[in-house]
Amino acid sequence: MTKKKNEVATMNNATPSERFTQAVIKEFPTGLSNEPVELTSFQRKLIQNYFIKVDAVLNEAEQKRLAKSENYRDSVALTWQNVNMNKLSLDVVAYSSIGLDPLQKNHISPIPYKNNKTGKYDINLMEGFNGLELKARKYGYDVPDEVIFELKYSTDHFKSRKKNMDNKVESYEFEINNDFDRGELEGGFYYQIFKDNPEKNKLVVLNRAQIEKRKPKYASAEFWGGEKDEWKNGKKTGNKEQIEGWEEEMFMKTLKRHCWNAINIDSQKIDDFLMRALENEAQSADREVSDLIDEGANKEELSITEDVEHEEVKEQSKQEPVPAGDMPDMFPDGSADNQGPGF
Repeated sequence: MTKKKNEVATMNNATPSERFTQAVIKEFPTGLSNEPVELTSFQRKLIQNYFIKVDAVLNEAEQKRLAKSENYRDSVALTWQNVNMNKLSLDVVAYSSIGLDPLQKNHISPIPYKNNKTGKYDINLMEGFNGLELKARKYGYDVPDEVIFELKYSTDHFKSRKKNMDNKVESYEFEINNDFDRGELEGGFYYQIFKDNPEKNKLVVLNRAQIEKRKPKYASAEFWGGEKDEWKNGKKTGNKEQIEGWEEEMFMKTLKRHCWNAINIDSQKIDDFLMRALENEAQSADREVSDLIDEGANKEELSITEDVEHEEVKEQSKQEPVPAGDMPDMFPDGSADNQGPGF
């Protein structure tokens, strides 16, 4: 009994970082002897990276919560005490075992969601395009050796050469005619290369309309360009401002997401860690559907100004995203990228 009391006291006195590490280690699967798992130095480093990133996101989101007017401010603070640690620990075990590092560009992003059922914040871990590539190469079936990504402008010469009876290898012609003034951005393409079997090479072309169709629902003008509401002193002025954005980078990002999302998972490579990641992605997709259903239910708006996404977020009856300074662009597949343009 005394030992247990000492252990509880020790945990109560532990720093958030120490409690986080212990909570994650507790969720790592044990061997046949049921002994605690011995983590590698790399696994421990990744766990610490998840803590650093989530801690930064919580701190910034809490500052933005406090900056809101009381009418729109959630009563629950964005602190570690109010985080659903069980879910976060399981997710960190899964994604760290896959090899995704939240401190690497466009690997994975933590996004706090207020769960009104539990009164706590769920931390959703959303994959970026580099994370999708890493996962595809580790678990994918028929993964290309190389992929070429290109954007097509109006002055560029492009012609696809599709596979047919006379042409056994799909390919393309591409030439930039004016490096310094390529004209209007029309779309892009990617070419998957299989070195040992060129007949499997595949060309995928997406025009502007097809790329814009995959634009995030709450696309940020700072990234995608366009108009946004003008804010001063935490309030809308009623005016609009034109933002140039980073359209080229967003088009390239969309091409990469399209490519790596299209890789089929090899069923023989599926492990418990991937299953947890797939379950997390399915829950994110379910929430997006639920949000769409509930969109008309509550019309009260949250006064949120963000440097990445969601100039306005409507309160939802299920769960609501909480802004963070490194908030990723959300894509229709329920995933995200964590470093904006990322180039």
